[in-house]
Amino acid sequence: MVKLHIRDLKIFKGDNTMRKKINLLLFIPFIILIFSPSLYAGDAFLWKVESKTATVYLLGSIHFMKKEIYPLNRMIENAFDKADILVVEADINDIGKIDIQKLMETAFYRENDTLQNHISGETYELVKKEFEGLGMPLWIVDKQRPWFLALTLTSLELVKLGYDPNYGIDNYFLSKASGKKQIKELESLDYQMNLLSGFSDNEQELFLLYTIKDLKTLDQEVTGLIRAWKSGDTKSMESIITKSATEDGKMSSIYEKLIYGRNKNMASKIEDFLKTKDAYFVIVGAGHLVGDRGIVEMLKKKGYSIDQL
Repeated sequence: MVKLHIRDLKIFKGDNTMRKKINLLLFIPFIILIFSPSLYAGDAFLWKVESKTATVYLLGSIHFMKKEIYPLNRMIENAFDKADILVVEADINDIGKIDIQKLMETAFYRENDTLQNHISGETYELVKKEFEGLGMPLWIVDKQRPWFLALTLTSLELVKLGYDPNYGIDNYFLSKASGKKQIKELESLDYQMNLLSGFSDNEQELFLLYTIKDLKTLDQEVTGLIRAWKSGDTKSMESIITKSATEDGKMSSIYEKLIYGRNKNMASKIEDFLKTKDAYFVIVGAGHLVGDRGIVEMLKKKGYSIDQL
């Protein structure tokens, strides 16, 4: 996971203690966390997709995990061993692909502009309340745009609960593949940054509001997600992931961009893999695989042979 160092961000000023604290906590989660009728439950969140010439093993990922999740199901490890190429949403270990200047422009307000100018007073008070116990000065919070602040809040809470991106499924396999397998991306860090920063002010505020609301049940929901992931329970996974959209129709435009639009693009690229003669191990967020508009269902409708392992 890429860490955002204070020396790279000129808007951050403060004492050394604060700099160290922010260096530790404020990293960049350029991943869309687990935001996805019904498929049957198998033994793992893993599918085998076959064409006449190629095989794609399609694994759902949860991007923050605990060390205790390992060792993984042997079927998952075997599928990885059989693959020639590892494919991830974005190679989060490739620091060279992070454009710090672009990050500054899209994730942080410049000069005298602040968060308070772009969200309602009610939302701003909720933000202040959430950061009270983090020991982070309000002026630092004020410089973050709502989409980035939402990811910051979620990441900090997950770390507080004992979850670690270093134990995330995609990070684990990226480390295993390093120097041994070819690595490709379905998207990129730049693509994901553009997607999130492209939200309108209203969408960003809504995204932030629901993030704050979901923090109260985050531990319970992530526990449920991991349980569903380990058992291949797609029904439970879909229920948890689509909760916000089900509860509030205003979230539909965000889900269209974060989930369904990306599903279509990623399914198209996976279909390109199936036209080759290679074996691929493809890892995407688990939420992208479930439901009528998920990648698995899209590939089924294209006529490919698909089995949940």
